[in-house]
Amino acid sequence: MIRSEEFSRSQIDRLGDRLRKDAFTEDDFRLLDSYRRSFTEASEHVVKEIRERLSLEPTARPAKSKISITDKLRRESIRLSQIQDIAGCRLTVEDIFEQNEVVAQLKALFEESTIVDRREHSSHGYRAVHMIIPFSGKLIEVQVRTSLQHRWAELSEKLSDVVDPLIKYGAGDKDILLILAEMSDRIMQQEKKESELAQFIETEGSDDVIELAWDVYDMKEDISRVLNAIDEDIARSKGRKDDLSD
Repeated sequence: MIRSEEFSRSQIDRLGDRLRKDAFTEDDFRLLDSYRRSFTEASEHVVKEIRERLSLEPTARPAKSKISITDKLRRESIRLSQIQDIAGCRLTVEDIFEQNEVVAQLKALFEESTIVDRREHSSHGYRAVHMIIPFSGKLIEVQVRTSLQHRWAELSEKLSDVVDPLIKYGAGDKDILLILAEMSDRIMQQEKKESELAQFIETEGSDDVIELAWDVYDMKEDISRVLNAIDEDIARSKGRKDDLSD
């Protein structure tokens, strides 16, 4: 088997072409698995730096599976060597204030990193900030989400598992896609209110700040209640589905 340090970009991209065209062999799957494992050292380094230098606790994000990698190659016009989320971790913070602060800290720590901001222009409703960090020839992705962005992403994943895998890619059941789009928009509006609050923070104690703070709080509570209700519906649907399969 080829050692990870012997991978060349052209070799990996040829492997990606074979996977995309369904022209792969068992040896190709073994090579892909070896390529995935070659990200371990870089990923562990990034996580260690975040823990020790920033005193933050990243959540382990499962490495992209062989099936997920193959599906992405077929779904998008991208080379295997260009995929940026094969390995990484996730940071979930309370609100957009903390999100902006953590992103700034990560950029200062990893100066060569690239910021992919999916808040204004979401990906099928998915909103977050991704940091793409190069280390030792590998690209490691750090996802930074607010609590509401994380809740939305979890619900999208659950609905994809229970209803249709295409949902998280903006396809499938139109009613569910509409609900997810509406919730993503509501979260964006709430976080814009949070940003407005930050602009008023220097005059804390004024009526404008107090009123805006209550608006932000009320919007977040309303969104949380709706997300909880959707989560409960998913659990009931999954329970019925499991009962039918027994």
